[in-house]
Amino acid sequence: MKAMSSRDFAGLCREYGISRKTGYKWRERFLSYGISGMAEQSRKPLSHAHELAETVVCEMVRLKQAHPHWGPRKIRELYRRAHRGTEPPSESSFKRVLERAGLTQERKRRVAQQSGRLATGIKATAANEVWSVDFKGWWRDTDGGKVEPLTVRDEHSRMILELRAVADARTETVRACFDHLFEAHGLPSAIRSDNGPPFASANGLHGLSRLSVWWLALGINLERSRPGCPQDNGAHERMHLDVRRELQAGRIGRTQEAFDLWRQEFNTQRPHEALGMATPAERYQPSERRYEGTPEILDYQGMETRRVQQTGVIRLRNEPIRISTSLAGWDVGLRERESDQVELWFANLLLGHVHLNTLSFKAAQPPNSRATGGAATGG
Repeated sequence: MKAMSSRDFAGLCREYGISRKTGYKWRERFLSYGISGMAEQSRKPLSHAHELAETVVCEMVRLKQAHPHWGPRKIRELYRRAHRGTEPPSESSFKRVLERAGLTQERKRRVAQQSGRLATGIKATAANEVWSVDFKGWWRDTDGGKVEPLTVRDEHSRMILELRAVADARTETVRACFDHLFEAHGLPSAIRSDNGPPFASANGLHGLSRLSVWWLALGINLERSRPGCPQDNGAHERMHLDVRRELQAGRIGRTQEAFDLWRQEFNTQRPHEALGMATPAERYQPSERRYEGTPEILDYQGMETRRVQQTGVIRLRNEPIRISTSLAGWDVGLRERESDQVELWFANLLLGHVHLNTLSFKAAQPPNSRATGGAATGG
């Protein structure tokens, strides 16, 4: 075929009303791709000035792979902390990159329900106002052993104070953990728990167990969720979800080093939206109330006192009055009131009233939240 001269090609372009530049571009498409090359093509630029560098994209992916359960916002915060002084890519850029890499999944959404928070419960506004405690639901490790870690968390800072694979749930075992926690962090104002042992007793006066009696003796108030309502301690349960996904899913056994490593990462690396993307360790500080051990006696400030016997009984006017075996070995305070009644206190909790005419005991109305009243101090 005879080649077309440049003059003839220019005339052909004029005939079809296009520039020679466009004509040459179309001719190159046809020679390279045939008739399919003449179809309309995207006008999207192959690159742009704000395109992310390959090294940035690789680091985004690496951070996500190291923290597979963290969302784009937390991954971006990790990137920002690693590159202080430079502005990180936008959250939408992180989301787009991680989606293209197949590293995200759509969250399941649930209809919001009433919070179910205790009507007179408190929401902590500072560290150590409220600690929450629970056992994470058990799982089987790779050897078939049962693992049920104890978890303790500061409500305000989200700091996980304890994550321990304890041998059992006996009072002595859990008390030893709290003895260590109090020495390390001081005393909280209140501890929130469910109604199960060893934190509470279904049959005890006001649900008191030997463990919660010890807390009261140290001047720590009690908060409890309603029976069958884990949403009353919802933030703690949400932390348990992280434990389930990141530890239980791997069937981690009683290797405390693994629990300590996970807890350290949670406290020092994982940013929280509720904390302005700070980490729990950046918001937590030890309590000003130092732990000085268990008081040998409680000072009831001028009240008469009686020692609770091992059978849960005190003696008044030489007659036995049954109180609670959870208080065995402790002193209770007696304060006279009008109409032949005596108030019965343990630490700062009003237990009930003794009617002097009949020497019968009637429990006070159970408190709905923290035990208050200020009757005794450790001495």
